[in-house]
Amino acid sequence: MTTQAPDQPPVARFRHEVLAVVFRALAQPGARLEVMAWRRHRAPFKDDWALPSGPVNAGETMDQAVQRHLAARLDLTSIRYSEQLATFSDPGRDPFERTIASAYLVLLGQSGPVPGGAAEWLDTRALPPMAFDHAAVVQAGIRRLRSKMSYTNIAFALASDEFTLKELRDVYVGVLGHDVDVTNLGRVLTRRGQIAPTGRRRRSGSGGGRPARTYRFVEAAYEVTDPFATLRPAETPLPGQAAGEGKATR
Repeated sequence: MTTQAPDQPPVARFRHEVLAVVFRALAQPGARLEVMAWRRHRAPFKDDWALPSGPVNAGETMDQAVQRHLAARLDLTSIRYSEQLATFSDPGRDPFERTIASAYLVLLGQSGPVPGGAAEWLDTRALPPMAFDHAAVVQAGIRRLRSKMSYTNIAFALASDEFTLKELRDVYVGVLGHDVDVTNLGRVLTRRGQIAPTGRRRRSGSGGGRPARTYRFVEAAYEVTDPFATLRPAETPLPGQAAGEGKATR
């Protein structure tokens, strides 16, 4: 659809939708990052998996639109964090009509709800065929999340309210896709002021052993704590540096 003012070239009007990349991190065994999707039962891309999405209606903002579409599948109070991720505007991304998509990164804690309807959790390490450009949207979400794990406290949105260092390490492993030394991780996050001990200990499991201390995030809200940090796999961590944490550089 186009419209044209006098003496002006036509201005195209396109369908605009929102997409939600909803992640959760699961602990061991098999620490992993999962994304919420559901299988399509109609063309185009019948039987492929799709992210939660829908049009932006007249009179609403994109933030309001993504909340409206997610409300059909989630208790919105379970959302710990969300932000605009990217805009996807390839003319051929939707074979039915020209559609521009604004994607959102959405994070749930480990106690987050099971999605409603036909939605399911997919392991991001081995995604099945996805509709439209949704596989690329998921990868963009993974890259953004991995980057923010380096220099912010965003892990608060994926962890439980109270956790052991091992449980928190599993969140990092699930997101980053490589092993992280639990002792150094705890040391670095404590030094940054991200986490603090609760004064309680987790009851020992069937294997016995000393009960593990539990921790919490100091701030249950997003903040940048180390703007120049980089998390990456490292063969030999530097003193006081988490495995996989690069040297802070400008």
